[in-house]
Amino acid sequence: METPNKIKSKSDLKSQIRDWQAKGQKVVFTNGCFDILHLGHIDYLEKARAAGDKLVVGLNSDESVCKLKGPKRPINKEYARSRMLAALSFVDGVTIFSEDTPKELIEFLLPDILIKGSDYTVETIVGADIVLKHGGEVKTINLVDGFSTTNIIKKIKEK
Repeated sequence: METPNKIKSKSDLKSQIRDWQAKGQKVVFTNGCFDILHLGHIDYLEKARAAGDKLVVGLNSDESVCKLKGPKRPINKEYARSRMLAALSFVDGVTIFSEDTPKELIEFLLPDILIKGSDYTVETIVGADIVLKHGGEVKTINLVDGFSTTNIIKKIKEK
């Protein structure tokens, strides 16, 4: 599948998820900014995909990244970020959301498994209550130490 075809509207992604689930496949959802793709992201997404049969990623829009990270972010615009994620073989679908949190998106998509990094606890993961209420699972994944977009930007500035 060509990578642009993995980038879907919320409605199209929901239809795709329902098709996968009807075939008995477990759909994993995670979200983030994924501004400058690095080893920490790759490791995290690969582990997330291993938790189920399909991995969908909710990608923060440029506007929401700016709200979360400050006026100089994102470095890469949402189209570039979504294409990079879609190019990864273990990512099956990408959709962009502009809300402050992915709660509405999670409620709309209803994945089987919700995953975030181990810097969260199940109690602090947005949308965990929704997934659990619908019989799904919520998991955390250990992150690779020393890798973050903020640290990469800091290193570039220092050099």
